[in-house]
Amino acid sequence: MDHLVFATPYLRDTVHEVGRLLGVHPVEGGRHVGLGTRNHLLGLGGRRYLEIVGPDDDQPDPESPRPFGIDTLTAPRLVTWAVEPPDLDEAIARARDVGYDPGPAVPMSRRTPAGDLLEWRLTLPHEGNHDGVVPFLIDWGTTPHPSGILPEVELAAFHAGHPDPDAVLSDLAALGAELEVRQAGAPVLVATFAGGQTLS
Repeated sequence: MDHLVFATPYLRDTVHEVGRLLGVHPVEGGRHVGLGTRNHLLGLGGRRYLEIVGPDDDQPDPESPRPFGIDTLTAPRLVTWAVEPPDLDEAIARARDVGYDPGPAVPMSRRTPAGDLLEWRLTLPHEGNHDGVVPFLIDWGTTPHPSGILPEVELAAFHAGHPDPDAVLSDLAALGAELEVRQAGAPVLVATFAGGQTLS
């Protein structure tokens, strides 16, 4: 796992609520210029973090819908997660060879509040990718990983639910990713933190 994505239609309130729930206040990550979003972050131990992402009121509305379905959310939700393979391009090719297309790798960037430029590449999954239960892929290249400077909370467990666990497990295997997937009526991701608090 590289990071979890907790998307929200109202960023400030959600950041405050997550801080209250977990006992550690998320720190500002930065703005995604042109996408109309910004994020706040919490470390999860090791090279992992939680991203809280929502609309950036200081940016004009973007020409395209905001990522992660933010424009249609009515409440905060754990919408997807990311893994960082050793070689992004090789991982994409290997997944396609066995029948799963993670989508193209696209470059992205943002500046931290201190002005440092972070650059990375990630895959943009096509429609029908199990509603975020199957992760996207990310490559931080030479950029320092965001988790290195974050306050931390302990992630105790992480699992998914899905109406067709076998299909999800097949796609996870194509990506070289591992996740417990339980039978459920609808796709869901559940993160449990030390102390028993959950985000889903």
